[in-house]
Amino acid sequence: MAWSCAQQLRSAHRHPDPAVGRQIAEKVLATFTTCPVPEIARLGRTLKRWSTAFLAYFDTSRSNSGGTEAVNGLIELHRCVARGLLLIGGGLTSPHLE
Repeated sequence: MAWSCAQQLRSAHRHPDPAVGRQIAEKVLATFTTCPVPEIARLGRTLKRWSTAFLAYFDTSRSNSGGTEAVNGLIELHRCVARGLLLIGGGLTSPHLE
């Protein structure tokens, strides 16, 4: 059942026609919350809470924040690495090291 639900989500996002993809997504929103599998029902509740953003994907030429999130992740990674190097090299002090 979980595999079938995953395929429904995948088909919504991959459908060549965004209008049809949105219809599939709306069906997902309507049905996942009543699924007997607790994890799927929980996913359905989460998607329903985020339904505006979830459905906006189909109304905005399939734009999303994936690229921004990826760049932000890289920035955070480098910030943590730089802080670690400064801590090791003695350039910064940390109350945890005292």
